[in-house]
Amino acid sequence: MGWEHLAAFNLALLVAILSPGPAMLYFVRQTLSQGRRTGVYSVLGLGLMASCWTVTALLGLDAVFRLFPWGYVLFKTAGALYLIHLAWKTWRTARVPLGEAPVAPGRAFVGGVLVNLANPKSALFAAALLVVIFPQGLNLLDKAVIVGNQLLVEWLVGGVLVLMLSTGRARQGYLRAKPLLDRIAAGVMGCLGLRLLLSR
Repeated sequence: MGWEHLAAFNLALLVAILSPGPAMLYFVRQTLSQGRRTGVYSVLGLGLMASCWTVTALLGLDAVFRLFPWGYVLFKTAGALYLIHLAWKTWRTARVPLGEAPVAPGRAFVGGVLVNLANPKSALFAAALLVVIFPQGLNLLDKAVIVGNQLLVEWLVGGVLVLMLSTGRARQGYLRAKPLLDRIAAGVMGCLGLRLLLSR
């Protein structure tokens, strides 16, 4: 495995992190509504679970899903229902002013893990990237470097975005537009959940 493989992997990761989806919606909303600390813990949970999906891809979970399609369907359905639940909860509380009590960092972290856990397609995406970018016959050290690299990229990129979004101006803008932004986020998340639920 050469540095050019890691560079290509990191570029693909960057595109994936910056693409609108449940993970981005989650940490953006947590950062804007609760502040920098909660945003950082959200990113830590999201990054950890994304890296765990890469571990499972390296271990061949995509092959298991191909052997047992019902396992993938079960996992996908549970994930879709979780995203729809998040969308409903966000929509329902869109007009509710933010409470003074902040979200506990541990809860934000667990939420990040659950959001990325809710999408088994992340494992298939990771598996596809690994097959396309890296040579066959990776040893244990190569695999550890890939996973550690992903974790670092996920946390660094997410952390930079949290810092950018946690300014007073960004937070005030969010608070003014909270009902509209929350309902847009809920709509997008609900559509993503439905798409995951209905896709084959």
